[in-house]
Formats: sequence, structure tokens, C-alpha cells
Amino acid sequence: MTILTDAQQPTTPNALLAQLRASARTLPESGIVRVFNHGRTKPGLIPLWAGEGDLPTQRFISDATAASLAAGETFYTYQRGLPELRQTIADYHARIYGKAFTSDAFIVTGGGMQAIQLACQMTCGTGDEVIVPTPGWPNFRGAVETTGARAVAVPMTLEAKGWTLDLQKLFAAVTPKTRAIVINSPSNPTGWTATSDDLKAILDYTRKHGLWIIADEIYGRFYFAGSVAPSLQHLITSDDRVLFAQTFSKNWAMTGWRIGWLQIPPALGQVVENLVQYNTSGVAPFMQRGAIQAIVAGEHFVAEQIARAKEGRQIVTDMLAKHNSVRYAAPDGAFYAFFGLDGMTNSLDAALRIVDEANVGLAPGTAFGEGAEPYFRVCFLRSPDQLREAMARLSTWISTNS
Repeated sequence: MTILTDAQQPTTPNALLAQLRASARTLPESGIVRVFNHGRTKPGLIPLWAGEGDLPTQRFISDATAASLAAGETFYTYQRGLPELRQTIADYHARIYGKAFTSDAFIVTGGGMQAIQLACQMTCGTGDEVIVPTPGWPNFRGAVETTGARAVAVPMTLEAKGWTLDLQKLFAAVTPKTRAIVINSPSNPTGWTATSDDLKAILDYTRKHGLWIIADEIYGRFYFAGSVAPSLQHLITSDDRVLFAQTFSKNWAMTGWRIGWLQIPPALGQVVENLVQYNTSGVAPFMQRGAIQAIVAGEHFVAEQIARAKEGRQIVTDMLAKHNSVRYAAPDGAFYAFFGLDGMTNSLDAALRIVDEANVGLAPGTAFGEGAEPYFRVCFLRSPDQLREAMARLSTWISTNS
């Protein structure tokens, strides 16, 4: 490392920036945040840009957190998470996936985002590569590239039956530098959902080549052809190289809480505990009390969320189907519709116009990586009445601009 004398110290903003690591300095600005900032103060705007519903966290969850605060649970706590919460998560998985889980497979994290960051910190670094199918949630790329590794895009294609991931292209992208493959199913933003055969083929390939899978199955309960989406949980053994990121954000309307979990092979427990210590030193215990209550008493609310998403999906796709200029496929899972408009190639510019001219907030496809530039993401986990109004406005805008 070069030591600068006082005379050599940077004196301008650009000079200061030049002293930063390129992996931090060159991360792109979020297109979603740019549209958000453009429209957040507009009166009457209907915001469909963020990956969250419009219902607040329910009182039975918040009350448990308030009670914990009142009881003085404000001290340092277990780096891996409260034992009671980790066991509750294990029991939840057993109920959802119909097999036994032990609490030592789960580490409580500061949201699903930190779970992904921990997975990347363990598996990749400078000079490595991680394969990320696109369109994909931009934070996958960000988490990979902040480690110094390179995110390698494998574009999916939109066909009449929906978005598809060509496994031969996925496997062809593997090089000697590849350390991991990210699999997000059901997918944000496309709603693509891997079949059990897809997942088995990917797992078999990674076993053969010694690769990790970073699995984001956060939207697994939001699956429109059954109660839970096909999952790697049904295929793995305890020593497979699979790391699952999960969150309380979506099922239980807790996006602002920033609490989730990382599922690991139990042998990695001490390594992850160390990383948690040096990253955040753990999640606040009073938040974890609310998380326990979310799982224990929140199944009725999860069912309400899923029903709300199903109705929202119908409202949005009914509108999109009316326009010949729209390219889309009804999503198999998650709670987003991802659509394109004929003749429009810059969705960021168009999304800014839609805010100004239709008073609806959409996420531009430019945020979601290679192959996503002409598309827009709509979050439909919202009140049916609000969605109908938003779709009426958007339909008028499409008709005017097609």
C-alpha cells in the first residue's frame, strides 16, 4: 500500500474517490432508487416500485418487540441469534418442507441482504466469479462485487410460456474462476420458478464441479401453482454446498425491520458466527422476539398476504393482456409482473415519464441487469382498489404512448 505525504493527500472530491477500492467506487446507482427519489413526494402517486406490500407489520409482532424492550432486552446477545428463534425457524422449515431440521443450521441476520452478503464473503473474493441469472435482483451483483469478485450474467429469455433459464448456457458460463451460482426461485423480478428437475440438474452439476449454490427462495410461499414452490430443500443433504438466504420481510410484512436468516451446513457455524461478529455483532434481541411471534402466530397473516398477491396478479395481468404492444408472461411465483413495451428500449427514462404523466411508480428494468433494459417491474402485493386505479392510469399511458 502506498503511503502518501501531506503534499500528496487528495484535495478534490474526484481525488478522494480515486483512493477508494474500485469494487466499491464502481457500483452502479440503483435505478429503482432514482425513480423513487424522483416521485416520492408527488401527491397521489401510487408506488409500485418497491419489493414490498402496503400493509404494515401486524400488532401481534410489534407488541412482542415492545414487550421485550420494556423488559430491558437491550444488551448484546447471541451472535448466531437467540436459541429460541433459531429453533422456531427450524420448526417452521420442518412444517413447510416436511423434513427434519436442526437449529444449528440457522443463523439470524440483519435481513436477507446480510444473509446474501455473508454467503458471498464465505465463498468468493478478488479474482473469483459468481454466476447470476438475469434479469435479477441487483443486490446479488452488488453483494458479489463488493467482495472483489465478478458477477457473470447469464440472461434468461421471455417465451410464450414465460421466462426460461437455459441450463446449458448456465453451465457453459462456468470457468475455473467460478466459485458459486446464484439461484433465485421464485425470481425477483420475473416470477420465473425453477422446476424440481431444473434444481436437481443444477445441484448435480455443482456437486460434480465443487461449486456453491447461493439460494434465494424468499418468495417460495408466493407460488401460484401450489402451496410452496419447488425447492432445493427437498433435494439437499446436510453437507451439500448450498447456502439459503431468507427473510422476515415478505411473508410477514417486516421489510423495515431488517431481520432474516442464513441456512448453512452446520459445520460452517463458527465461521458464520465470526463473520456476524465482525460485520454487525448480531441482531437486536427485541427484534428477534418479534420475529419469533411472527412465525408462531403469523400463519393467518401469511395466508392473507398470499391471497392478496393472487388477486393482485390477476388485476395486473388482466390489464397487460389488453395491450398488443405489451410483452409479458404471467409470473409463476413472487409478487411482481415484469413487462416490456414495443419500441421502448430505455425503461429508466420511461419510468420517470410514467411518474410524471401517469402518477404511478414502476421499477425500471435497467436496474435488473443484462437483458432487462426494456422492461418494467410492477409489485402487485397491494390493495386491490389501489391496484385497479394504478392499472387504469398505466393502461391509459400505454395506449397514448404505443
